[in-house]
Amino acid sequence: MDRLAGKVAIVTGSTSGIGIGIAKAYAAEGAHVIICGRRQEKGQGVVDEIVAAGGKASYHFMDMTKPESVEAIMADTVKEFGKLDILVNNAANVSLKDGRVDELTLEMWDAILGSDLRGTFYATKCALPYMQENGGGAIVNIGSMASCAGDLGSTAYACAKAGVDIFTQYVAQQYGKENIRCNCIRPGLIVTPDNEAKVPDVLKEIFMGSIMVNRYGCPDDIAQAAVYFASDEAAYVTGQIINVDGGMNSHAPTVAQFRQLNSRTW
Repeated sequence: MDRLAGKVAIVTGSTSGIGIGIAKAYAAEGAHVIICGRRQEKGQGVVDEIVAAGGKASYHFMDMTKPESVEAIMADTVKEFGKLDILVNNAANVSLKDGRVDELTLEMWDAILGSDLRGTFYATKCALPYMQENGGGAIVNIGSMASCAGDLGSTAYACAKAGVDIFTQYVAQQYGKENIRCNCIRPGLIVTPDNEAKVPDVLKEIFMGSIMVNRYGCPDDIAQAAVYFASDEAAYVTGQIINVDGGMNSHAPTVAQFRQLNSRTW
């Protein structure tokens, strides 16, 4: 369990859900993980769990919407630990109101893109100089299956995450020669301790009709992919966007319906 031994990693949005899963997996693989977010009590709780399990972690306040806060966590991390090896851009404000194009106001659009795309851009921009000084690094962006195709709502969120997809490839192209890799994970339906009670059974049934395996996703599914992308095992992997969605986006859109009919074709 030493695939990230000696590495220093910042995992944004690591006070809940997928971020906690990634942080714990990184710590279990030997990294010193910087837990960050706006909720200090929850963040310190994650640190305490990691330390109790024998890992290394610290909490640092960060508000992704404030540039000075993003700048501070990068500078303070390098000042304290001497380097920055890994950045996971996971933070996103999923509580912001979204909808159809006609329902969105400019304020709603700007808030969602500011949280989910602008934040990823600026955290990456701030991390790059430290990775360049360090001789390289790994950036892991957390996207969404929402960017795979059009849907009935969540327009701004999907567009923001589609921006994360292409931003991943631009970063990989522009900084690969400096040994800085950038990849993106697009999670499917991930049921976490934070959202489980909020996911209605009817929604779970809809998703299960298209998921190719026999369960929903969990934070550890995303965490293991994030460990791989951050590790030296992925030294020749960059600019990639991978769906970790139980195969949901790997088949024809009619599969769920034909499965209900117990038929393979029309």
